[in-house]
Amino acid sequence: MLTQRKQILFFVAFSLLIFSVFFIIRGLKSEDQLSAIEKDQTVDLPQILERGVLRATTNYNSTNYFVYRGEPMGFHLELLRLFAAHIGVELEVYATNDLEENLNCLLAENECDVIALDLTVTKSRSRIVSFTEPHGQSRQVLVQRKPANWLAMRSSDIEDRLVRNQLDLAGKTVHVQRNSAFVERLRNLMEEIGHPIQIVEMDLEVEQLIEMVAHGEIEYTVSDEQLARINQNYYAGIDTRTPLSFPQNLSWAVKKDMPLLLEAINEWMRDFKATSQFAGIYSKYYNNPRSLYIAKSSYNSLGGGNISVFDTYFKQYASIVGWDWRLIASLAYQESRFNHDAVSWAGAMGIMQLMPTTAETLNVDSASSVPEHILAGVRYLRWLDNILKEQVADDDERIKFVLAAYNVGIGHVLDARRLAEKYEKDPNIWKDNVDYFILNKSKPKYYQDEVVRFGFARGEEPYQYVYEILERYEHYKNAVGG
Repeated sequence: MLTQRKQILFFVAFSLLIFSVFFIIRGLKSEDQLSAIEKDQTVDLPQILERGVLRATTNYNSTNYFVYRGEPMGFHLELLRLFAAHIGVELEVYATNDLEENLNCLLAENECDVIALDLTVTKSRSRIVSFTEPHGQSRQVLVQRKPANWLAMRSSDIEDRLVRNQLDLAGKTVHVQRNSAFVERLRNLMEEIGHPIQIVEMDLEVEQLIEMVAHGEIEYTVSDEQLARINQNYYAGIDTRTPLSFPQNLSWAVKKDMPLLLEAINEWMRDFKATSQFAGIYSKYYNNPRSLYIAKSSYNSLGGGNISVFDTYFKQYASIVGWDWRLIASLAYQESRFNHDAVSWAGAMGIMQLMPTTAETLNVDSASSVPEHILAGVRYLRWLDNILKEQVADDDERIKFVLAAYNVGIGHVLDARRLAEKYEKDPNIWKDNVDYFILNKSKPKYYQDEVVRFGFARGEEPYQYVYEILERYEHYKNAVGG
């Protein structure tokens, strides 16, 4: 009986041991799977290189990012383009003037790899992001309005009416950009002077607040000194000479778990800051007396919200082909830089650069007006779209085929589709499929292939043409309303 009981106990113990081992192994396996999932979700430089795209977020103002006469411009845009080229990837830019959205794009939504703007380096921010090598330094300054009749006043009298001592901000109301470093500085200043300052956080960009000061809508705001100085060139009635901080580093930011991207940016930034090219870009945006004139131009996305003088016609005719008018504007910029007098070496003419035979078919010539040429160009796009519609059903995908056909001709695009099908690529997908055969249609292996009907083509131009128009279109969407 005792022996039987021992056997039962032994069996129970053995079973428990087996189950324990099973659950331990299962638990380890689950942890391994979880680790693998987390590893798959980790994004750093190798994943960016594999993806082939650097995703950045910035804000738009007269220095960082804007569109002027159809050309995307800006200090941080130029730096981003150069860095993306340095690591050999394309660039996607998301723009918002809400700093919290910039941070969410990086930290919460995982849609961005880098925040590229004038981020003031602070201890509180350093807890949640990693700051890169600084691209500059700036003090925070108070922006205030000079007396109404300041031009007729003596300098000493003007000074008596302005806040020069930080202690004099006690009891004052200061409007600042929400979630900015200016908020943190003003709170610290209250502690330092021992008196309250009424801080009003607003969902506006710094330059918008500066404009409100200039127009008398608010009394005070705070800005980085270099941006304030640029705006003072335009708004002569504002004063920006009262500092609120010591010089502070301005940097980009990446996530804490992206050490390889951080290292790559730091290495590039350190080297690039020492070049004359960097000095030229900096001077172009921060030391250019025309910068505010450009920013306030009717053909700046910040000033007038226009891409070109021809926007009305792009909007009027866009529905003919069913495209966003900003995409047609990007095509026109690619073709002629909005110069209606442009004539190419091959005889293409006008703002839409229609070839003579195509122009004749569409009833326009060199004497036709800009609206007539834009209408003809859009009608030509519709014709190409109708040819490809039955073959490439997806509307967004078909746009790429139509753009290529506008540049190189529909025959070469159809050849590239046939080559894609022959070489077991998808003839209805442009990127990494049909675009490869357009790009390589200058090689005998492809243009002499039996499925090719239209022969040789210099494919690099249409290949770049499609991506440059689409990239510019994304900038137009960022900066100009639909």
